[in-house]
Amino acid sequence: MKKILLPTDFSENSINAIHYALNLFEHDTCTFFILHVKSSTSYTTDDLMLAGSESLYDSIVKGTKDQLDNLVARLKKQFNNKNFQYETIVDYDILIAAIKQVKTSKQIDLIVMGSNGVTGAKEVVFGSNTINVIRNVDSDILVIPEGFQFEKLKEILLPLDSFDSMGGKAFSKILKFVKAYSSKLHVLRINQNGITLDVQNNDLKNIAYFLKDFPGIYHNINGVPMHFAVSNYIQTHAIGLTILIEQKELLFERFFMGSSTTKIGNNIEVPLLVFHSS
Repeated sequence: MKKILLPTDFSENSINAIHYALNLFEHDTCTFFILHVKSSTSYTTDDLMLAGSESLYDSIVKGTKDQLDNLVARLKKQFNNKNFQYETIVDYDILIAAIKQVKTSKQIDLIVMGSNGVTGAKEVVFGSNTINVIRNVDSDILVIPEGFQFEKLKEILLPLDSFDSMGGKAFSKILKFVKAYSSKLHVLRINQNGITLDVQNNDLKNIAYFLKDFPGIYHNINGVPMHFAVSNYIQTHAIGLTILIEQKELLFERFFMGSSTTKIGNNIEVPLLVFHSS
C-alpha cells in the first residue's frame, strides 16, 4: 500500500494537486494523508476573544478539521475508488516541522503538492513553501504546476548531469515509477563542460540493461545549462512529467539557477518528480 501525503491550504492550486495524485494512482491501493498546517501567526487576539469559553481546539482547529472532512467527502464522491483510504490531519506548527513529523509517524512514501505555497511567494521557479519542502524534507516529492490538468502519463523526461548516476536507490525507484506509470523514458545527459565517450558508452550500456523491453531515448548535450536544455526539450517533445535526482543544494544550482535570459521562469511546465539520492 502506498502512503501519500497531500498538504493543502484549501487553495485551488493545492486541490488541483490532490486531484492529480488521485488520478495518477487510481489503480493502486493508497492511503492519502491530507494535512493542513495552522500557524500561530494566523491567529489574532480577536480570534481568541471570540473563542469565549470554548477551547482553542473547538473554536479554531475543529473548524479546519470539518473543512478537511468535507474535502474528503467530495473526493470520495468524485473519485469513488474502493482502493483509496483517507486520513485527515490538522497540525499547529511550522509547515516543514509538521511534514517531517507526519512523514516519520505515518511512514510516508511520497509527498504531492502544488507549485505555489499558501503565502504566494515565489522563488526562482515555484512557491517558496514547495522549495523549502524539497530542500528540508528527506522524501520523494511530486510537484504539480498551477492549473495543470491530469493527463495519462506517456513520456517522461530524466535529465542527468555529471553528478547523477544510473544506479543506486534513487535510480531504482525511478525505473520502477517509469515502468509502472508511463510508456517511454527520455534520458538527457547534460554537461556544460562536455561529456566523455566513456560516460556516454556507460549510459548506453545501462539503458540497454535497465530498460530492456521498455522504450527509451538517449541524448547527450554539451555546453548547455540544464534548465535551458530541459525547458527546450519539453517544448519540442510530448513530455508529461520530469524526474530529477536531488543531491542537496546541487539540484537548485543545476536545474533552477541561471542568467535572467536562460532560467526557466516562474513556473514549471509539467509535473516535477524529485527523487532523493540518499
